[in-house]
Amino acid sequence: MTADAADPQSWADWRPAPLLPAADGRDRALAFVVAVLCFLACVTVFALIASGRAASGWGRELSASATIQVRPKVGETGSAAAARAAEALAGVKGVVEAQALDRAAAEKLLEPWLGKGNIPDDLPIPHLVTVELDPKAPAKAADMNAALVQAGLDGTVDDHSHWLNDVKRAGAVARGMALGAGLLVSAAAGAVVAFATKAGLAARRDVVEVLHLSGAKDSFIAGLFQRRFAWLAARAGGYGAATAIAAAALLRLIGGADGFTPVLPVRWTDLAAALPCPLLAAGVAAISARRTAMAILRIEP
Repeated sequence: MTADAADPQSWADWRPAPLLPAADGRDRALAFVVAVLCFLACVTVFALIASGRAASGWGRELSASATIQVRPKVGETGSAAAARAAEALAGVKGVVEAQALDRAAAEKLLEPWLGKGNIPDDLPIPHLVTVELDPKAPAKAADMNAALVQAGLDGTVDDHSHWLNDVKRAGAVARGMALGAGLLVSAAAGAVVAFATKAGLAARRDVVEVLHLSGAKDSFIAGLFQRRFAWLAARAGGYGAATAIAAAALLRLIGGADGFTPVLPVRWTDLAAALPCPLLAAGVAAISARRTAMAILRIEP
C-alpha cells in the first residue's frame, strides 16, 4: 500500500468526478448560439416595450386634439372665418383651447412635403383651426360640428379618430410581430439544445451503458443532461442578456431623454425586462434536453 493510499487526509480530499464533464469544448458553440438567441430575444422585448410606449403616446396626442378646416363664405376672408370658428369652438364643452392658424403656420405644416421656400404666394392653403381637447372628457365631433353650424360657418371637423385607429392597428401589428419573433427564438433555442442533447448522448454512449448496467433508470440519465444543459443555457443567457442591456444602455445614453429615437423611446426601466432571460433560457433548455434524452433512451436496445 502506498503512502498516499494509507494517508487518511488523501482520502478526505478525494472527490468523485462528475458523470458528465463540467467543461467540454464541444459545448462552446452551443453556448455561443444560445447567447446570441437570448441577445436577440432581449432586443425584441426592448423593441416591443418601446413601440408600445410610442404607440400609446401617439394615441394620447391624437385623442387630445382635433383639426377643423374652415371654408369662408362669399364676402368673408379665410382668416376672419377661422377666427370666428375658433371663438365658436372655444365654448364647446370638452374643448380646452381653440386657435386659428395663420398662413405662416399653415405653410410650416406643408414644408415636410413641399420643402421650405417652395410654396408660392398664390397657392391656396386651407384655413385651419387647431383644437386642444380635454383628455379626460374630450369634445365629440358632433358637438363641434353643431357649434360651427350655429355660428353660420362651413367647416369640416377631423377628430383624428381615423389616424388613431391606424396607430392602434400599427401597435397591435408590432406587438404581434415581436411575440412571433420571441416564439421563433424560443423554438430555435429548443431545437439547438435538442440537437446538442442527441450529440451528447451519442458521444457519451459508454457512460450511458455503464449507468444502465449499474441499474440507473432512464429518468436519472436524462436528468444528468437536463441539469447540464440547463446550467449551460443559464450562463449563456446571462451573457446574452448582459450584452443586450449594455447595447440598450448605450443607445439610451446616445439618444437622451427620448431614447435612441423618439419612434422607439427606450427608458432605463426597460432594461429590467432582460433579467428573466437566463431563467427562461434554462427552462427551455431543461425541457428540451430531458424530452430528447428520454425519447432516445426509450428506443435504445
